[in-house]
Amino acid sequence: MAEDKDRFDYDYVIIGSGFGGSVSALRLSEKGYKVLVVEKGKWYKKEDFPKTNWDLKKWLWLPPFKMFGILKMTILRHVTIISGVGVGGGSLVYANTLPIPKSEFFNSGNWKGLTDWEAELKPHYAVAEKMLGATENPKFYDSDIALQKVAQQMGRSNKFEAPKVSVFFGRSDVEVKDPFFNGEGPDRVGCNFCGQCMTGCPNNAKNSLDKNYLYLAQNKGAKIIAEKLVTSVKPIDHKNSNKGYIVDFKDATSYFNKGLGTVKTKGVIFSGGVLGTVRLMLNMKSKKILPNLSEDVGNHIRTNNENLSLITTRDKDLDLSKGIAIGSIFSPDDDGHVEAVRYGAGSNFWKILIIPMVFGKNVFIRIFQLLKELIFHPSVWIGNYLRKDYAKRTVILLFMQHLDSTIKFKKGWFNLSSKVTSGSKPTPFIPMAKTLADKVAKEINGNAFMMSTDIIFGSPSTAHILGGSVIGKDSSKGVIDTEQKVFGYENMYVCDGSAISANPGVNPSLSITAMTERAMSFIPSKNI
Repeated sequence: MAEDKDRFDYDYVIIGSGFGGSVSALRLSEKGYKVLVVEKGKWYKKEDFPKTNWDLKKWLWLPPFKMFGILKMTILRHVTIISGVGVGGGSLVYANTLPIPKSEFFNSGNWKGLTDWEAELKPHYAVAEKMLGATENPKFYDSDIALQKVAQQMGRSNKFEAPKVSVFFGRSDVEVKDPFFNGEGPDRVGCNFCGQCMTGCPNNAKNSLDKNYLYLAQNKGAKIIAEKLVTSVKPIDHKNSNKGYIVDFKDATSYFNKGLGTVKTKGVIFSGGVLGTVRLMLNMKSKKILPNLSEDVGNHIRTNNENLSLITTRDKDLDLSKGIAIGSIFSPDDDGHVEAVRYGAGSNFWKILIIPMVFGKNVFIRIFQLLKELIFHPSVWIGNYLRKDYAKRTVILLFMQHLDSTIKFKKGWFNLSSKVTSGSKPTPFIPMAKTLADKVAKEINGNAFMMSTDIIFGSPSTAHILGGSVIGKDSSKGVIDTEQKVFGYENMYVCDGSAISANPGVNPSLSITAMTERAMSFIPSKNI
């Protein structure tokens, strides 16, 4: 191994620090490997997060405008994507929820039949739950109570439940020594149900990845560098990828790219999420940097069949911002899953991007319906923009389905482009989602709204874009094998949302974590 020590700077370079990257960093470090994690976003501590989502410089990721926040919005033809940026990836902005998908997820999609996925992943889900501190939400607030009443009305009370979430509850606002890892983790503070989970927890209660996997990985010797964007991964010897790779990266938060860097590594793990991993792979394949990559790169991308509706109440006695980001869930039918979502008081930014909920087969019908709303109910539409307590008066309904359809990403002139490849075109106009929105609106004396991009473009918004580097039988059916190794290259893996190979119909973070735990279990300990 002395030869490797002289030849390589690292045993593994991990691109991205989200759920896949963080798991990889810890498990490889535990096995004795020298690990580097490269993250394009910033380090954020609890005092660095925006107090509300009006603080755009800390909340939105828009580097051309010197905004280096934790949330990124990407608008494509068939989908608007909401994703996380920063050390800890999506865990900084996600809503903490950790569901295990229904059996259909494990027996459908590109990975169907390649192994017994449900049985193989079961022990890894258990490890993932323990590592992420999965705990059932102990308290319901106004948003949750409204959703519970709708479940009762629909005869689905038995399908309503408190989700398992990645939050330390303890005693509100009381700091204690690490309660999860026998004192090896950081001190923590009990949740005070402020609703600010998705703008970055200011209380040190959220079990984001910098509090568990990444924290422990650093203690084991892993190095994390932030604000660096990987631009290429080149085999040292194109005829033998077992000889390692050269990883190039640049400064992600500077106009002048002063921080150009290069490292040599034995292995590489792509963990940049769909937008990071798929974009980078498509770019390298087109430039013949990694010519052996499967032609399936960018294919089999799924939107989780989602609808986001926002219901604003006229009742000033309700406080829909109180609680954790997602405090309740229920299944209104056999295919769907809905959650009551909230932002903390003062986080009113979304109101400028929404318009009244209307359904219609084409944009002209929808615009006509919007004009009717403006003429006959101007106070509902315009009044919403003037409302100062928007977050306190609004519940977001996140509806998901495990029904399958896929799109494909290609490298465009300035951005990724997309096209439908199987099933129906992704749509925000899901009848059950409208039924739920109408029922919740009636329950809280409110009005239903949707994202303007959803209604105008007819494409859904999703925080759970998945696939693009999926598991397949061989390189004609996918990008990675059943151990998540990239076809055509040695010591190269994909461990992130782009490896999800079917539509889960629920929040995917726990599944990404469990799949990565499984993938890392196949890598032997380093022989030192």
